[in-house]
Amino acid sequence: MLNDTDNEFLCRVGAGTPMGEYLRRFWMPFLLPEELPEPDCPPVRTTLLGEQLVAYKDTNGDIGLIDNFCPHRRASMFFGRNEECGLRCVYHGWKFDTNGDCVDMPSEPAESNFKDKVKIKAYPAREYGGLIWAYMGPIETMPELPKLDWATLPDSHRIMSKRSQESNWVQSVEGGIDSSHISFLHSGVTPYMRDNPGKRPARRGAGAPLDFTTVDTSPRFAVDDTEAGLLISARREADDDRYYYRITQMLLPFYTMIPGAIKPGHQIGGHAWVPIDDYSCWNFSVSWNPYRPFTDEEVKQHWSGAGLHALTDNKYRPLSNKDNDYNIDREEQRYKTFTGIKGIGEQDMGTQESMGALSWRAGEHLGASDSAIIAYRRRLMQEARNLQEGVESFAATHPEAYAVRSASVLVKRGESYLDAAKDRLEAKV
Repeated sequence: MLNDTDNEFLCRVGAGTPMGEYLRRFWMPFLLPEELPEPDCPPVRTTLLGEQLVAYKDTNGDIGLIDNFCPHRRASMFFGRNEECGLRCVYHGWKFDTNGDCVDMPSEPAESNFKDKVKIKAYPAREYGGLIWAYMGPIETMPELPKLDWATLPDSHRIMSKRSQESNWVQSVEGGIDSSHISFLHSGVTPYMRDNPGKRPARRGAGAPLDFTTVDTSPRFAVDDTEAGLLISARREADDDRYYYRITQMLLPFYTMIPGAIKPGHQIGGHAWVPIDDYSCWNFSVSWNPYRPFTDEEVKQHWSGAGLHALTDNKYRPLSNKDNDYNIDREEQRYKTFTGIKGIGEQDMGTQESMGALSWRAGEHLGASDSAIIAYRRRLMQEARNLQEGVESFAATHPEAYAVRSASVLVKRGESYLDAAKDRLEAKV
């Protein structure tokens, strides 16, 4: 557990907080391209790290991310006119380009140079890897965009979705690296199969002869530091000669990669949990196949509402949410699934939001299955403390460190799971 002081240190993201300053050293995804579909389209409100901002795509196709509040009289730039390479405030006509420079001030005398003295807060923004990204840190430390496996693939090889989540970003990431919960939260085990493991069916289409995650519900964990984050290995019993390992990548500060199938060639899943503020975050879910494009049938299945990609309204709020108890079906829970909630994304969201908008970690009782959670908190807090001492994060400044994958492997007892998975953990076809 964490005391209240450490919990505040870990979770708060506002400007000037240790973790907020650390997060500002990274590029962060915050919009889907469909939200800014064409030059001079309507601007979009957004909040990142507690800052109210407005994003727009100018006449040249460049993306601007500026303060929501016009520096003149604080009117919202969301109502601005997106025209001729700038966003013009509708109150008095002040116009700002993507760099935050005031390029027109028609309410002032023509001979005035006042516009040359006024700027609006602006952050670099780029479209990359199927998302729109922002960098909110010092310009002198701005890195290249991270070489995440899914970001370097063609659009046809990935499926992306966005949803809002009403919980702090850290507890959301922690759900993504918790390999023990899949034996319960995402289980489709009926009461009979729960009590008779030998009667459970083989896993279909995942490359494993048995669903080891339901046969062995108490995995043994090993956590290794990597350049970009953590390598989290959960070992389960497979048979008399072998272990089954699910190896998760946790990439700083908020990316998770779900282990794929045992056989190579299958798709991989992952998330980015981007802080809106201290009490909510954006979840970007990604399914990608490094080996081939998705088929039409696979795309249809991903948008069925049963997997990672939650169905949302036009504001990206999930249709199943805390206001309707995630549409829990108690009969389904009694006879068919562990939760009665449809959708892996919705199951994760329901439990993570149920902890409260910012979880009180002093009330936790952590066990052996929580070793990855403990390691993540320690690593994240150490990274932020290093920055306070003037040491920049290696992960933030080395985008190539993100070129990795997660993996699942069967390993003979006594052999190294890291050796067995080495080639699978590198982002290459």
